[in-house]
Parts: sequence; structure tokens; C-alpha cells
Amino acid sequence: MSERDQEVNLRQRLSGLSRLPLLRGARVSGEADRIEKQLERLKADTSDETIWLSVELARHPERPYTLDYVARIVDDWVELHGDRSRADDGALVTGLGRIDGRTVALIGHQKGRDVKERLDHQFGMAYPEGYHKAMRIMEIAERFQFPLVSLVDTPGAYPGVAAEQHGQGGAIARSQTAMARLTVPTVACIIGEGGSGGAVAIAVSDRVLMQENAIYSVITPEGCAAILWRDAGEAKKAAAAFKPDALHCLDLGVIDAIVPEPVGGAQTDHDEAARLLKSGLVEALEELEDTPGEELRRTRRAKFRGMGVSA
Repeated sequence: MSERDQEVNLRQRLSGLSRLPLLRGARVSGEADRIEKQLERLKADTSDETIWLSVELARHPERPYTLDYVARIVDDWVELHGDRSRADDGALVTGLGRIDGRTVALIGHQKGRDVKERLDHQFGMAYPEGYHKAMRIMEIAERFQFPLVSLVDTPGAYPGVAAEQHGQGGAIARSQTAMARLTVPTVACIIGEGGSGGAVAIAVSDRVLMQENAIYSVITPEGCAAILWRDAGEAKKAAAAFKPDALHCLDLGVIDAIVPEPVGGAQTDHDEAARLLKSGLVEALEELEDTPGEELRRTRRAKFRGMGVSA
């Protein structure tokens, strides 16, 4: 087992321990302390090259996208198009289907493989119309009490002038608000790039998962480097500074669990990557399904309001 696999395994075990009730006589806290010490030793060995490898794998052109996963893990898929106002944004895919026999509403970014697809899907960067479409599926999920699944894979929301003219910032804020108000179970997974508000707009979820080689950050490494060093070529240095990889995101508490990938990355075996992702989604949904709606909403709001707040 590689050091990275070992660290993922330890963090998953620690995450599981944190959910156990502290029964009298159980030595849960002692086991947690032991795992924390192991993690500290491994953390000291995490190199800048390892972090940059996650950036490269998250962006790999053969990495599975939302529709690749939908084809493998969602039955009876019906895609829903358009925001019922202006347009059908190709960067965000929405629809209804069944995962492991459970009807779900699904939202996901789609990047595209060839030049035509990438242009049609805007490289996974949504206009405001895309977030309006996402809010439409959120309303359907709430109305019919379907769990909501989000698959996040975007460098960020579309940065063009037209997007700003259409109200990009407001659309992202309203999408986050709509998710925070839902009374149905919500699970998000970062499956590639989780960039800035474009990602968070559909990831205000009860459980936020992250594939092993995905990245999640407030800005791209290139954008950060351009601001700090006025040189996008310093992207590797920026990534090493703010650590957008899954292990550090779990350590920060912005995600709840890491979904393992096939050896070498999800792009090496789409079927196995889909199986592992499905397992993570089903486990999270089962964990949430008996929780009352009002409690889900209250806990979700407290979770996101508490991020970054010191004890």
C-alpha cells in the first residue's frame, strides 16, 4: 500500500470513528488519538509534487465526467433541459434517475471530450442560466422529496462579460441559498475540479465527498499565482501553498469523506471509478435517509456557517 493509500485509509477510519457514539467502556478516543499521530507522521512526508499530481489528475482529459458516471450508476435517467426563462446551459446537466433503487434528482458539471463538446458545454463553466436550471431541479427534489446528488467538476463559473450582465454573482448566491433551505438529503461529490463559487453553488450539501485525486479550492492555482506573483507559471508553487487536494481538504473540514479511485486515477478505469463513487454516494444517502427534514436543514446550515470559525 502506498503512503497516499495509507493516509486515505487512516482518514476514512478516523472519519468513521468520529461518528460513533461514545459508549461507556469503549476506547474510541484512544484509537482516534493513535490514528491522528499516524496521520501527522504521514502528513510531514506530503510533497509539493504529490499535491501537483492531484491537480494534473483532476484535470486529466480522460477523467470521467458527470454523464460518464450517469451512464454507469444511474438507472432510468431522464435529463431535464432549460431554465424556463432564457436558455439551456450545457455546462450543467440536470435530471432524475435511480441510484441503487432510490429515485434521486441529480445536478452535475459536464466538460466535454472534443473541441465541439467542450464549446457546447463551455468547458464545464456555467452561465447564470445553468444555476437557474440547477435551482429548478432543486425545487423538483423538494416538491417530491427526492434526495439531491451533485457531481462537481468545474474550473469556476463562466467569467465572461455576458455572464456578469446576466447576474452571475446573484445566481450563484441564490443557488447556495436554495440548497441551504432544502429539507431532503443532499450529497455532493467533487469528481474533478471544484473551483470557487461555480463549485460551491451546487455543493452546499449534508455530505460533501471528494474523489481521491480531485481538487477543491477558492481559486485555480494559475489564478492564485497570477495574483500573488504576477505569473501564472508559478501555479505549482501556489498549489503547494493552499493545498487543494482531497487529503488537505478533509483535514480542513471542508469535505466529509474521500472516495477512493482506481490505481493511477479515475481515468484508468471508468467502470471501477463509477463503482467506487456509487458506493460512496449510496453510503452517504443511507446515512441521511432517516433524518427529519428540518433537522437536515438546521444541521446543514450550522455546518457551513461554522466553517472557518475558530473554537
